[in-house]
Amino acid sequence: MKLIDTHCHLTHARLGEQCRDVLIRAKSAGLVACICVGANMAESYAAMTLANHADNPIPIYFTAGIHPHEAAGVPADYLAQMESLAGDARHVAVGEIGLDYHYDFSPRDAQRRVFAEQLELAHRLGKAIVVHTREAFADTMAILRESGVDGRRVVFHSCTEPPENMRTALDFGAMISFSGIVTFKKADDLRREAAAVPDGSIMIETDSPYLSPEPVRSMKTNEPANVAYVATNLAALRNTSPEALAELTTANAVRFFGLVE
Repeated sequence: MKLIDTHCHLTHARLGEQCRDVLIRAKSAGLVACICVGANMAESYAAMTLANHADNPIPIYFTAGIHPHEAAGVPADYLAQMESLAGDARHVAVGEIGLDYHYDFSPRDAQRRVFAEQLELAHRLGKAIVVHTREAFADTMAILRESGVDGRRVVFHSCTEPPENMRTALDFGAMISFSGIVTFKKADDLRREAAAVPDGSIMIETDSPYLSPEPVRSMKTNEPANVAYVATNLAALRNTSPEALAELTTANAVRFFGLVE
């Protein structure tokens, strides 16, 4: 299988300390690329540095963004910094950005403002957009629509939305990315939704170091190699082979993020 982990946090302390070994294991599992996601400015700069290492075992691309948890503490010049990062050849998206009303680590008005500002930047730069939304789907969609971004440039990462919300996202033109959550024993509803997502709209990820999939859910630190388990699970749900599912999701990731070597 040739796989791409479209969303991982390789600069997180739990992965960064063993990053080269993590990437070697990813290569052995069939990965041909990873997308390292930034959730604040420090992570975004670290992701850029990692992506540009000359001796990475597999290609690494990166995103830059302010996660909703971080919205209250953004630097005054964060948009200028993000625009500078976006000029790097390995940069492929603005993200992860969005709204999180489950934890409310940042005030909701700050989350909405920072989300809208980053969408405007992505729209102006013509960049793909990686969206995080939790218990905030209506506001997320309202801000996306108001921004004028092309829905085809949006991916809802680690999506666990109910059927009506997922259909709304798909009707908007967005991609849906599934993480190890789709393998969890109590995720029957999500599995039914994952089986029905159109071929051209599906991608896979680990969101590592979080969300280790079955059958390795006991792993405290998830890593990109485990995206193979997500692929195998989805293949069974969609009545196809793991190889065909890998080929499909990899082609979708290459197209969506504009990956080139």
